[in-house]
Amino acid sequence: MKGALARVLHIEDDPRNRLLVRKLLSADGHEVVDAADGLEGVRLALAQRPDIVLVDLNIPGLDGFEVTLRLRTEPSLAGVPIVAITAEGDRDTSFAVGCDGFLQKPIDARAFAKQVANYIGGQRERMMSSPDVAGERLRVQSGRIVAHLEEKVAELSSANERLREMERLRTEFYRNISHELATPLTPIVGYVRMLMDEELGDTTTAQRKALRAMDDCIRRLRSQLDNLVDVTGLETGKMRFFHKDYDFLDTVRRAIAWHADAFAERKLTVLEEFPRGPLPGYGDSDRLGRAISQLLDNAGKFTPEGGIVGVIVRPLDTSYEIVVADTGPGVPKDREGRIFDPFYQVDGSPTRAHGGTGVGLAIARRVARGLGGDVRLLDGGAHVEGMFLGGAAFSLAVSKRAPTVVVDTAS
Repeated sequence: MKGALARVLHIEDDPRNRLLVRKLLSADGHEVVDAADGLEGVRLALAQRPDIVLVDLNIPGLDGFEVTLRLRTEPSLAGVPIVAITAEGDRDTSFAVGCDGFLQKPIDARAFAKQVANYIGGQRERMMSSPDVAGERLRVQSGRIVAHLEEKVAELSSANERLREMERLRTEFYRNISHELATPLTPIVGYVRMLMDEELGDTTTAQRKALRAMDDCIRRLRSQLDNLVDVTGLETGKMRFFHKDYDFLDTVRRAIAWHADAFAERKLTVLEEFPRGPLPGYGDSDRLGRAISQLLDNAGKFTPEGGIVGVIVRPLDTSYEIVVADTGPGVPKDREGRIFDPFYQVDGSPTRAHGGTGVGLAIARRVARGLGGDVRLLDGGAHVEGMFLGGAAFSLAVSKRAPTVVVDTAS
């Protein structure tokens, strides 16, 4: 061992006892690794490969007897001494399950380091009872473990049932709240539009400015409601699509136009690399437009003010592809595997700099798959109109003729 005589794993739920053992053994040159419960102790034993394990018999989770039985099944820990430290515990039962030593609490601070050194050096204790008594003690302890496991299985089954019920209630809540919010919003949208078009009379410059601000807020709220509806689809694994003939390029242009004000507010430049249109397709253009908007919204949020958002449209053999790239920080390598998970955010802290609910990319992927395609993160950015954009780059592809059934989008 470099820098230490031995690595000691101490499994103990009382922090005061952990601190005492650490002080006593560290002063003797040992490296001490702590665990506050049995499960953590087993995990650390398998990961750290200690030279000795000190375990309190009365710890939460797996108790000391169960921990010892578990560690004795590991070939890599064969020969590692396990010493029981306890105020109340059966010495012979601890030996029956595989302990090599038994120390009574409170420990003798003056002799403790030497006692541990003796166990590391090869000292072993054995129970004095006959093999028949040892076997009986092991059978009794095994019965206790089975009863403990039965209790935990019952607790887990009950907890799982509660989680299923909460999941059902959450899905119902999404469905109901989206309906309840959309109902009063509909006339608000209509009246604001009538005021903006001066169908109810002339408006002043200040009034028109206020109406534009209201219209922008309403559109954002409408977008969030659409997300709520889509989240319900994510939760149930089903999304219903309403197909019709549409123009893919026109759908892209409308999505970009929807974000024009937000991009202008942050002084973002939009680079477009489009083929000649039209690009006829058959699918749900409304859902597709919202999926593209999710990618544009993601790029707009993470691109610094004055940056660039690039959009490429490509017709492929049987599908259409749109690539949305930006000059933001990109996606950290260790987060790439989770960014399409519903509700996951790269920065989910309350003080994060970017808004959102963490469902945009998940919705975009489910929509794309429902339209016979997919969304993926491109490695290394993208070139748009000859300019390299090194931030995040997402590709969304859909079939030119999407499937016309209700698609299970849970996968």
